Amino acid sequence: MQETLKTDIKTNIDWKAIRSQFPVLQREVNGQPVVYLDNGASSQMPQRVVDRINAYHSNEHSNVHRGIHTLSQQATDAFEAARKKVKELLNARYQEEIIYTTGTTDSINLVAQSYGRKHFKEGDEIILSEMEHHANIVPWQMIAEETGAKIKVIPMTESGELIMDEYHKLLSDRTKMVAVVHVSNALGTINPVEEIIEAAHAKDIPVLVDGAQAVPHAKIDVQQLDADFYAFSAHKMCGPTGFGILYGKKELLEEMPPYRGGGDMIDKVTFEKTTWNDLPHKFEAGTPPIAAGVGFAETIDFLNEVGMENIATREHELLEYATAKLNEIEGLKIIGTAENKASVISFLLEGIHPTDAGTILDQKGIAVRTGHHCAQPIMDHFEIPGTARASISFYNNEEDIDRLADGIKYVQEFF
Repeated sequence: MQETLKTDIKTNIDWKAIRSQFPVLQREVNGQPVVYLDNGASSQMPQRVVDRINAYHSNEHSNVHRGIHTLSQQATDAFEAARKKVKELLNARYQEEIIYTTGTTDSINLVAQSYGRKHFKEGDEIILSEMEHHANIVPWQMIAEETGAKIKVIPMTESGELIMDEYHKLLSDRTKMVAVVHVSNALGTINPVEEIIEAAHAKDIPVLVDGAQAVPHAKIDVQQLDADFYAFSAHKMCGPTGFGILYGKKELLEEMPPYRGGGDMIDKVTFEKTTWNDLPHKFEAGTPPIAAGVGFAETIDFLNEVGMENIATREHELLEYATAKLNEIEGLKIIGTAENKASVISFLLEGIHPTDAGTILDQKGIAVRTGHHCAQPIMDHFEIPGTARASISFYNNEEDIDRLADGIKYVQEFF
């Protein structure tokens, strides 16, 4: 099952050598070797990706598409290479199903505005889950307000798992979209998206999956999932910021109107009428983030060489190690204890505000995220202001986890 995001593959990968390829991990913060555990917000880039972006800026910089000169053609080839690699990464059917965006947020807004404006009307319903990131709530609220549609919410348990019986009850003839997160950024819960999609499709309801926290951590097959739309960002998977992907089934994308107007998304423009370009360019108005796209192509090569199955295995090992370590600490409570979890641990320290804990950890060179993690409804569910969150990547190691545990004990002593 894909929702486990786990594999039984055993490898002899030299994780220390892989870690050495990330320059940020070699530096000190506040006089201490850095422990970077904020990968859920943004992961680090290996040196080869930094070098590839710099090489583009130094030797290949030009605008893409339509240029007949050599630099433009070279830039276009490098930029479009990412599309083919993403298609293969996701096992999409067609390359034109891969739409370049500025990130997961942009991808979700595209679907909400383009698909929603065309298909939603007063009284229609959009199903979300209680554990959504704001980026998968607010765009749907905006289009619901515009069209008269209503939001329905799948509740979750105290362990942070969706109550699937309630989901099935919410599905009806009024449901026009289901939009759910694959992996919760705040809890680490891996949701049963295959079951969610299958049930929705039984009623001819399309499903958008927010995959921002899933694609970086395991092999995702959009054809196996049968997702209608799947959104994610480069910067959470060792790539550059400002670049993201929307996968959409070709037949859905073809009937959707453009999201933005401008250059490159047109076929012919007159003052009387404009016709649109073919997929995928219909949704890619204006000059894109070219350097980021070139860098992301290199990122995918790097991840493929490491192996997504190997990444999933290593991160699961580190998650189990970290969970055991943190559970030994008196006065620490983990928020989000689902049976199937990705490498995210949100926690509270008794009597200590998460922001204070994060500040003291930073003095020890330990980077965690504190706050509501752009998921306020989750915090409201648990009746807490926020958490401290350690999000683990494959380039972390057991020493990082030990440093975190020691740092937490220091925080407790400090207060």
